[in-house]
Amino acid sequence: MSEFLNTHNVSLTISAASQKQWPETDLPEIALAGRSNVGKSSFINTLLGRKNFARTSGQPGKTQLLNFYNVDDKLHLVDVPGYGYAKVSKAQREAFGKLIEDYLVNRENLRAVVSLVDSRHEPSQDDILMVNFLKYYEIPVILVATKIDKIARGKWNQVESRIKSAVSFDSQVDQFLLFSSVDGTGLNEAWDALVDYL
Repeated sequence: MSEFLNTHNVSLTISAASQKQWPETDLPEIALAGRSNVGKSSFINTLLGRKNFARTSGQPGKTQLLNFYNVDDKLHLVDVPGYGYAKVSKAQREAFGKLIEDYLVNRENLRAVVSLVDSRHEPSQDDILMVNFLKYYEIPVILVATKIDKIARGKWNQVESRIKSAVSFDSQVDQFLLFSSVDGTGLNEAWDALVDYL
């Protein structure tokens, strides 16, 4: 856990539907991106040591706004809408895409993006596009492989190299970690990676 931040001092600043609603602060921001069912809310809740701070939903695709979580007045964690969920309409998907792209390209407070991928599967086309997009705009990537508790420990190295090669990982600038919200694997490493950007 980070000594630098009091993770009990957390609040939702705003759920923003457009650029006009982005908070006007100097706080550094770290965004969290991933497929709808990758475990993004569980990742946030585990980071913050809360059960239900970020809503986990049985229905993927529920986050349709940018949620700005203020952590100890030192950082905003920004939860962006999950991508790749088929049940929302094409128009909705395009609207989410626009919302995410606007934020990632135009937000000066943004320091890095946590890109979450499911350790049990090959990174999807959407995952690969997201990482490529971030690289194009020279936004640092913290690649997090979630649900690692579902994989036998002896296969973790295999998982790591499979994911890294799928998304053209660059060890010079990117960071990688294995994470489980069930047993806390990778929690300290995740905080270390985030604090690097503050």
